[in-house]
Amino acid sequence: MPDIAEIMRTSAVIPVLVIDDAATAKPLAEALVAGGLLVLEVTMRTDAALDAIREMKQVPGAIVGAGTVVNAEQFAQVMDAGAEFIVSPGLTERLADPIIASGVPYLPGIATAGDIMRGLDLGLTHFKFFPAETSGGLKALKALAAPFYQCRFCPTGGITEASAPEWLVFDKVLCVGGSWVTGGSMAEVEAKARKAAGLR
Repeated sequence: MPDIAEIMRTSAVIPVLVIDDAATAKPLAEALVAGGLLVLEVTMRTDAALDAIREMKQVPGAIVGAGTVVNAEQFAQVMDAGAEFIVSPGLTERLADPIIASGVPYLPGIATAGDIMRGLDLGLTHFKFFPAETSGGLKALKALAAPFYQCRFCPTGGITEASAPEWLVFDKVLCVGGSWVTGGSMAEVEAKARKAAGLR
C-alpha cells in the first residue's frame, strides 16, 4: 500500500468528487484516469458515496479514497467500501486514532498552527490545508509552512484551474484538491483531467 506522500505525489490535482448517483461513478472515474488523474477523492456528502467508492474501485489504475470523513463510524463504513486513503476536513484525536492505528493513508484537514501541532503530536506530517482560499490563501500557507518545515500540504477549497499553478510551484505543496475537473461530458472531463495532470 502506498503511503500518503506517494499518493499525494501521484497526481498534481486530486479531484474532489460529490457523487449523487452511483451509476455515474465508474464512467467518471474512467474519464479522470484516462486523463491522467489517478487519485480520486469521493466525499461523504451524499447517500451514494459508499456505492460510488465501490464502483470507482473497479477502474484499473484508480486510487480511490474517501473524503469528508468526520467520525469513526464513517471511517468504518468507507473502509468496508474499500477506500484506499482517508481525507477529513479537520483533525481530532478521536477520528485520527483509529485511522492511524489501521495504517491506511490519512490526510487530515488543518487551517492553523495549532492544528498542525496536534497532527505532529500524532505522528502526522502531511495535511490538507482547508479551506485554502478563505483561510488566507497561498500567503497564509507559506507563513504556516515556515516553522513546520517537515510538513507537506494539499490545499483544497476554492482552488481553480487558474490558481492551481501558483499553489503547485510552492515546494511544500505536493498536490491540490479541486472540483473544476468534474463538470461536463465524459470527453470534457477527460480533457480537463489531462490538462490538470500536466500542471506539474
